[in-house]
Amino acid sequence: MDRIVDLVTDTLSPTPLGAWLVPDERCRPEVLAAVARIWTEHALLFGDAFLLSDGTAATVWFHRYRPIPLPVRYAERLDAACGADRDRFRRLERGLAARRPVEAHNHLAFLAAPGAGRTGRAAAVLAGSQRWMDTLSLPTYAEAFTAADRDLHLRHGYTGRDAFPLPDGGTAHPMWRVSPYWAGRLGGNTVARWPTRRSPTSVRNDRVSGYAHP
Repeated sequence: MDRIVDLVTDTLSPTPLGAWLVPDERCRPEVLAAVARIWTEHALLFGDAFLLSDGTAATVWFHRYRPIPLPVRYAERLDAACGADRDRFRRLERGLAARRPVEAHNHLAFLAAPGAGRTGRAAAVLAGSQRWMDTLSLPTYAEAFTAADRDLHLRHGYTGRDAFPLPDGGTAHPMWRVSPYWAGRLGGNTVARWPTRRSPTSVRNDRVSGYAHP
């Protein structure tokens, strides 16, 4: 899990959103890493995390078959991690949650592929983990924060929903993909509502759920 936290931190830290969340550049990596750890740990209880086989990219998913509780002692841990920057993180969380689909789905919370030449690694880890998510027979949802990531999701079978502004002045592009294994066999990426099902909750003992192979 440590490697995934590092990848998420290194991906977000140089972005405008990362700078807005933690304006102090000296503290930014430490704060972002602490928050990424909170949510990655939580994903190993209520979702999955995948690491590219060479360790250079990762995805973190939540199974949103039903409402997911906040992490244990979340307010306390967020205060300890963020200090004065806490309100920015909460504002971003509220903004994203307000636009999240009400349909049961699997949510791609983090697509982490830092550094030069990220496009190929991001595509590989998305494709590898998406193959597993598709077998769960529910749609998948993601927020792309750049035009490049939006285009990446489009190439992997997602369709766009209405974009919305982020509190840092940027734009979020909601992306939606219907599983090809969905029993209803809806045509294309039609958005539909179907009954939620409960997710089996299992503790993964701080392990990555699996490795994504290109």
